[in-house]
Amino acid sequence: MRLISLLFTLVYLAYGATELKIATYNVENLFDLEKEGYKYKEYKPNTKSLWNKKNYTIKLNNIARVIKDIDADIIGLQEIHSLTALKDLRLTLKRKGLYYKYYSIADKKPTAIKVAFLSKIPFVYSKEVQVNYSYRYRNILESKFKVNNQIFYIFNNHWKSKSGPESMRVYSAKVLRKRIAQIGFDKNIILLGDFNSHYEENKLFIKKRRHNDTNGKTGINDVLRTKGQKTRASQVKYAKNSFYNLWYDTDNAKRYSYIFRGKKEALDNILISQSLLNEKNMYYKKNSIRNLSLKYMFYKKNNIYRWQVSHGKIKKHKGKGYSDHLPVSASFIVK
Repeated sequence: MRLISLLFTLVYLAYGATELKIATYNVENLFDLEKEGYKYKEYKPNTKSLWNKKNYTIKLNNIARVIKDIDADIIGLQEIHSLTALKDLRLTLKRKGLYYKYYSIADKKPTAIKVAFLSKIPFVYSKEVQVNYSYRYRNILESKFKVNNQIFYIFNNHWKSKSGPESMRVYSAKVLRKRIAQIGFDKNIILLGDFNSHYEENKLFIKKRRHNDTNGKTGINDVLRTKGQKTRASQVKYAKNSFYNLWYDTDNAKRYSYIFRGKKEALDNILISQSLLNEKNMYYKKNSIRNLSLKYMFYKKNNIYRWQVSHGKIKKHKGKGYSDHLPVSASFIVK
């Protein structure tokens, strides 16, 4: 079956189809060096915490190295502090030979960290979806694209961390679903980002009373309706107004983007609307979902090589490491 799928893909590409790689990456606190804007204490520039030009440059180069190795056509980023930080990252990438002509960031709300896009493809538009006026909720970034006369939408998410209960993630999921209903569930829609939710969060959190304030319901599984989509993409059956989590289209051992206390989790997800499974004008390329897990991104065997900050009374940047998340990517064929 995989050989047949590959042959069909090659035929389509020969007749002018386009293959797009779309990715998501939480870069872990990419703060700029400007004094304006809210920052975590250890990211206040030029203090004893050593968040200075030297360490900022190292961080930019390290994150750019990862993004260059992904080489996605469109990448959704999380934990970008500002437009300045996004532009500095973009310039660093350009110097390394990867140029993203188009970019956008959800910066209407002055939260400490935001979501953003870097793209080789022009936006039809890029705008924010207001989740809540509270700073406890980050806005979602909605972008519309057109390739080979095919329209598709990407929503970049960064839901509340596990420091908050599931009701907060459910809230973001409901706002997202309401916006998708306005567009139409039959459209080509990709949801990506750091959902702070495992692809089977409903099974993992059920016994965690601190999180489970929703009677067992989750944002990713119940609101976005990813339950019952547990087979490979080539076998999944249509489910009205639901989304398919691409993690099911790879082996169990490869379904992770984060490691917490030695346990692998898939906090970063890519979900697609049912129209992207039908192999018509635009569709998901089977078996293409993967995390980027190169050797340099790990240390001490099974630990992700996150950006290193000391844990003393004054937290200090050590000038090494990348992010506490791994990037996740998937490919799509546009005829």
